[in-house]
Amino acid sequence: MGYINLQIKLPTDYSNDEIRQLIQKQLGVKDVAFEIEKKSLDARKKDNIHWLVSLIVSSGQLKGEAYIPPETLYIQYKKRKERVIVVGSGPAGFFAAHVLQMAGYQVTIIERGSEVTQRTEAIQKLESKGEFTAQNNYAFGEGGAGTFSDGKLTSRSKHISAERRFILSEYVKAGAPEEILYMAHPHVGTDNLKVVVENLRKQFQENGGVFLFDTQLEDIEVKRNKVQKIVCNTGEMEAEHIIFATGHSAYDTYRMLIKRGVPFGTKNFAIGHRIEHPQKLINKAQWGKEYLPGVKAAEYRLSTKTKTGLPVYTFCMCPGGHVVPAAAFDQKSVVNGMSYFMRNGKFSNAGCVAGVHPDMLVGHAATALEILDWMDVLEESFYTFSNSFVIPANRATDYMKKKETKEIVKGSYALGLQQASLFNMIPEQVRNAIIEGLTDFSRRIKGFEQGMLMGLESKTSSPIQVARERNGKCLGFDNLYFVGEGSGYTGGIISSAADGVKCAMAMSSI
Repeated sequence: MGYINLQIKLPTDYSNDEIRQLIQKQLGVKDVAFEIEKKSLDARKKDNIHWLVSLIVSSGQLKGEAYIPPETLYIQYKKRKERVIVVGSGPAGFFAAHVLQMAGYQVTIIERGSEVTQRTEAIQKLESKGEFTAQNNYAFGEGGAGTFSDGKLTSRSKHISAERRFILSEYVKAGAPEEILYMAHPHVGTDNLKVVVENLRKQFQENGGVFLFDTQLEDIEVKRNKVQKIVCNTGEMEAEHIIFATGHSAYDTYRMLIKRGVPFGTKNFAIGHRIEHPQKLINKAQWGKEYLPGVKAAEYRLSTKTKTGLPVYTFCMCPGGHVVPAAAFDQKSVVNGMSYFMRNGKFSNAGCVAGVHPDMLVGHAATALEILDWMDVLEESFYTFSNSFVIPANRATDYMKKKETKEIVKGSYALGLQQASLFNMIPEQVRNAIIEGLTDFSRRIKGFEQGMLMGLESKTSSPIQVARERNGKCLGFDNLYFVGEGSGYTGGIISSAADGVKCAMAMSSI
């Protein structure tokens, strides 16, 4: 059996029969099998949009070299008596727990929220009645913030190829679409993620893992650089190793850890708004047509360097998606984006944010606690704007002129929009940078200035970062680890999950 790599171009609405015919024509063989290795959309020329597909072709008629599979993770099982507690069930926490279980550890995951079905019900109540639930919302609950997102599985992190393949393959085994294994910009959608996180959890439990929902970590007891026990709302727990994977929104946990001597510093992050457009507008701008057979919805990713010195960029673009109320705590207002696998909603949205450093916002060299307090005040101000989860909105073309929009058009946000001088609700340096960014983006995407800016986007990443070793262990501690977005070192599902995997692999090799 011979193998060969082959690159082909395909129409957007191709069929597998067309792939087979192209292979047979190019290679001159009839009996072939193929596997898609990578697939990306080439939309540089609107009159010739097509898929670029890399294939692994096999046939007894080929003389190609033997197929060498890509590098995979080697997780060595060894019966161990050591117990591990993982705090948080998002991608970083779950995959740290999953790998440690495969390596033979006794692992318990504690999650402040509920299982995904109950969490879904709480979110539906939030969006229909404005009733906020502290333990079950867009930030907290089974699967973490990623469960209710677009489910993007891209990452710009380097040196995680084996970890990425492992994570994606585990997702597919748990019910995710197989295309995530080869798409250049894979996404799984919140509808699939809800199924995937539940299936992964059930597998973890069937293999002997313990999963405790509605279990809020409140404190840790430290003695001689070692966590002796953790204190939860349900009682005390002990383990030889403690891994925190609490996500970037758990400010209460941050404050407790700082109080207990865990070292945190500040770092660059971003704040701004969500911007929403009709999806047809984005399709037309990117493709030259409102629909493209075989492709769900057009995407964009924009960035610019402004004269203010602050970078401005779009973040977490959700084609065919919804803007959602993503605050982690009551009496605060934050927005984010979410979409389903088919991306067939009427609107698209993305964060439109400026990169900042806490020192600039606070006005001096900020401590970790100071920027957390500053962020709380900002998020509270967006809530008190309406004393509800109704959010302020401004059309981009008016925002750039620093004037209110007279008529607010209904969009995807379920709890309502209200006209406001949105440009006056964030720091002046950030506003000026966003105005400059919007001006540039409107030159690059036709109609971009017609988008509606809404609410506060403040959770692109954490504004603080724990001091830790490469394996995730917190400096000054013998058995305390911090991984994922809450650590300040990752952003997104894949990089966070890979961070958890790397921590677990390092622990199991000791």
